[in-house]
Amino acid sequence: MKLKFSKMHGLGNDFVVLDGVRQVVALSPEQRRYLADRHFGVGCDQILLVEPAATPGVDFRYRIFNADGGEVEQCGNGARCFVRFVHEQGLTEQRQIRVETMMGIISPRLEGDGKITVDMGIPRFLPSEIPFLHDDEVVIYNLDVADETLEISVVSMGNPHAVQVVADVEQAPVAEQGPLIEGHDRFPRRVNVGFMQIVDRHTIRLRVYERGAGETLACGTGACAAVVAGIRRGLLESPVQVTTRGGDLCIAWGGEGRPVMMTGPAETVFTGEIEL
Repeated sequence: MKLKFSKMHGLGNDFVVLDGVRQVVALSPEQRRYLADRHFGVGCDQILLVEPAATPGVDFRYRIFNADGGEVEQCGNGARCFVRFVHEQGLTEQRQIRVETMMGIISPRLEGDGKITVDMGIPRFLPSEIPFLHDDEVVIYNLDVADETLEISVVSMGNPHAVQVVADVEQAPVAEQGPLIEGHDRFPRRVNVGFMQIVDRHTIRLRVYERGAGETLACGTGACAAVVAGIRRGLLESPVQVTTRGGDLCIAWGGEGRPVMMTGPAETVFTGEIEL
C-alpha cells in the first residue's frame, strides 16, 4: 500500500499528516508505529488523519495517533497543522473551519499573518472528567511520586494534563518524573505531564512529557493546560506567552466556563509517499 503524506510541525512538535478524504487510510497500530519511527519510517510525535465529517455542519473529522500507535483525544499543535494542511491541499478555502474530534467540535482559524488561532474549548476540572482518582475538586492536589510528594493541578483540554510549577524548567526532572506521573495509578488513562516556570504574570516557560510520545519540543494542549492552571492558582493573567523549546505560543483564557484560545504557527517540512 502506497500512502501520500505531509511532514509538518508546530514549534517542533512534528506530525505525519494523512489525507483520508481523497485516499483510503486504514492503518493498524503496527503500521502507525512504523510510520512514526524516526529510524525506519518517516518519524513524528503524532500521526494526524484528515477525514470527512460525520456530523452535519462540520467540515472535517480530525483523528490523532501517538507514536506508540494508540489513538488520543486532542492535540493543539496538530490542530494548527491540520488547518495549514487542508488549505495547502485545496480541501477548503474557508479561513475558519469546524472540525470534529474525539472530544467535540473545535473551530480553528487561519489568520492574516499566517498564524493559526484555535478555539480549544472549555477546560474541565472535575477529577472524574480528567480522569483522576480523587473525591473532590480542588485547585492543587498532592501526588506521591517515588519518594516525593508533588503539588499538581489537573486539567482536561479534551485530553488529560497534570501541571506542576518548577523554579527552573531547564533543571526540571522531566525525564525522571515524566514517565512516573504519566503512568501513575491515579490516572487511569495516563496523563500528559507539564513542568511550568513562571517568568512573570504574562509569561511562562514550559516543558511537557506527552502521553505515548515522551518529551516533545512543544505541546499545544499542554500550553493551554499550564496557563489555565496558572490562572486558577493566581499566578498568571491572560493573555500569556508560553515559551517552549520549539518556540512561542499565545494562550488566552477568560476564566471559568470560557474557552481557551491558542495562537501560533504551523509549517510544512516536506511531502512524500511511503509504501507500507
